[in-house]
Amino acid sequence: MDYQQILNDIEIEIQPLFGKGAVADYIPALAAVDPHVFAMSVTLFDGRCYSVGASEKRFSIQSISKVFTFTLALKYLGAELYKRVGREPSGNPFNSLVQLEYEQGIPRNPFINAGAIVITDTLMSHYKGDEKALGAILDFIRSIADDESIVIDDVVATSEMDHAFRNLALTNLMKSFGNIDNDAIRLVETYFNHCALEMNTQMLSRSMLYLANHGVDPITKKAYITKSQAKRINAVMLTCGHYDASGDFAFQVGLPGKSGVGGGIVAVIPQKMGIAVYSPALNAQGNSLIGTKALELFTTKTGLSIF
Repeated sequence: MDYQQILNDIEIEIQPLFGKGAVADYIPALAAVDPHVFAMSVTLFDGRCYSVGASEKRFSIQSISKVFTFTLALKYLGAELYKRVGREPSGNPFNSLVQLEYEQGIPRNPFINAGAIVITDTLMSHYKGDEKALGAILDFIRSIADDESIVIDDVVATSEMDHAFRNLALTNLMKSFGNIDNDAIRLVETYFNHCALEMNTQMLSRSMLYLANHGVDPITKKAYITKSQAKRINAVMLTCGHYDASGDFAFQVGLPGKSGVGGGIVAVIPQKMGIAVYSPALNAQGNSLIGTKALELFTTKTGLSIF
């Protein structure tokens, strides 16, 4: 299959969509990005990478980092993790307080903000501190992406912390129900730091290979998690990876994936490849508008989906 030609065709077909959607403006550092950028990369099991657009441009991965923190928490805590965070779609916006109140401080899944904050809390406890936890997260991502140059964008992290009112409210609400162990402010700072990691679509598509291959990197042969754990992560990506648009993404694209409000989306084709797209203008649910369409076009043109 000529993946390069398929990506080239997709880049042409998504052009009419530029100008639609809007960048995430509630984080000032993200509001300043150029909405007319597009990039897409696929990385195969033999290491070949095909890209189109600004595939070397680094951007804030935001909620894509939740896949990586969920992986680490599941690796160390196993099924015990589900006592503190669920695995059901939320059907509500990613920063909803109402559902959390009804459900007594147990977030629906690891990919909404409250769930990812609980996951970060478990890692801070496991690694005994915020700096050690953040270092472990960064080391893990550098390893799966096979790239030591990945760093945190301090400007974005600071910008998020300056506007952290709702995430602090989520954290304190969960703490009132006994579902947060660490200091709320340091926890939210750690959460924002891993969301503020900068990567490009080449790095992100490479970083998904362990999930496409039952938890084992097909290039380095390093086993990160078990086959069963990889299955669970992919399942939650399919059902919960796109907030309250997760069902629509599964319907249109048909792949496990995870979006971020920075405009990136990662996706997995089991036993084939990792995929990443970037286009910062978002749809009403907070997912990349053009990125979602590009992935839909890719699965349509290749016939590669899990269905």
